[in-house]
Amino acid sequence: MKLDFSYYMPTRIIFGCGKLSELETTPYLPGRKALVVIGASGAMKKHGYLGRVTKYLKSNGVETVVYDRIKPNPVSGHVEEGASVAKENGCDFVVGLGGGSSIDSAKSIAVMAVNPGRYWDYIARGSGGRKTPSHGALPIVAITTTAGTGTEADPWTVITRSETNEKIGWGANCTFPRLSIVDPELMVSVPAKTTAYTGMDAFFHSVETYLATVNQPTSDHLALEAVGLITKYLPVAVRDGTNMEARTRLAWANTEAGICESLSCCISHHSMEHAVSAYYPEVAHGAGLTMLSVSYFSYLAERNPARFGDLARAMGEDVDGLPEKESAMAFIAGLKKLIRNVGLEEQKLADFGIQRDDLKTFAENSFYAMGSLFDITPVKLTPDDVLAIYENAYE
Repeated sequence: MKLDFSYYMPTRIIFGCGKLSELETTPYLPGRKALVVIGASGAMKKHGYLGRVTKYLKSNGVETVVYDRIKPNPVSGHVEEGASVAKENGCDFVVGLGGGSSIDSAKSIAVMAVNPGRYWDYIARGSGGRKTPSHGALPIVAITTTAGTGTEADPWTVITRSETNEKIGWGANCTFPRLSIVDPELMVSVPAKTTAYTGMDAFFHSVETYLATVNQPTSDHLALEAVGLITKYLPVAVRDGTNMEARTRLAWANTEAGICESLSCCISHHSMEHAVSAYYPEVAHGAGLTMLSVSYFSYLAERNPARFGDLARAMGEDVDGLPEKESAMAFIAGLKKLIRNVGLEEQKLADFGIQRDDLKTFAENSFYAMGSLFDITPVKLTPDDVLAIYENAYE
């Protein structure tokens, strides 16, 4: 066990069924006028979640302004537009309501509401300006309605610059939510396929943070527990979205995975998927990760099998007495089984209109836009290696 780490996790998390109603009485709201950020799909309005949030905030003495243009793969232009709305209306904190797209956008809007220039001025990779947001950010409240990104428990925000096809994760201490509410009852309305995609995203957050060379004891413990919970309960929730035990266990696993992302970090699997959905934004993040996963993790497991056996065991695979390489391959077998059990085994990159000629562009983009994650991947990957992984996942 490596005992050399830094631990910082400043978010207050209120977790449990029915906890959304605590917005009405909580003393921990960080302001008096909130910009509420939601997706453009209308789901938050349709299911009544937006109405409940604004009602509870009003009861707690908070005025609200709604910004509702966020895409599933959010873009920098909407971040800047949302920040303008926040400034024009004198908002003193930002609420992200919905999945990772809305909450990530809320974080980025909170930064741009108090800092000058363009959003990309502050991005630290690719064509970003690498500036420090000297004024920090407006306080952030996260209310998640999916079990996927873990963004309610980490500082990260992933935004795409459409003009250059760069999808880059960025974060700072100021982008940790001050308060997060995780109410599994809000997740019952999530469709089966979206449940599968978001659940697999949380699964890979857990796996990657366990394999990352910057792992630490707390993230290790939480990651293995999350892997086990997702393996057991994601197929249940996909089959029956009203199963509250499954929804609650998945919500907790997702929050665990978010904490893992705060303490450890994702690896280059995420860099590779970001390239895919930067060029093809209609590809859901969890779908892209899943389509790449068997090829990617097989490549790693064959070259550095350490730690894969622990993940296989967490998934319920019998690895007792197996040599290290066989234990690693047991994880790959478990991964294939999980993908099959959530109904995603048939999807390939080619099914989304992606051309084989795109793969070299993806490989180059993954290093350019998110190259830092290759530095903490337990196997040194070259551009040729990455291209081979894409090729194996293509069809």
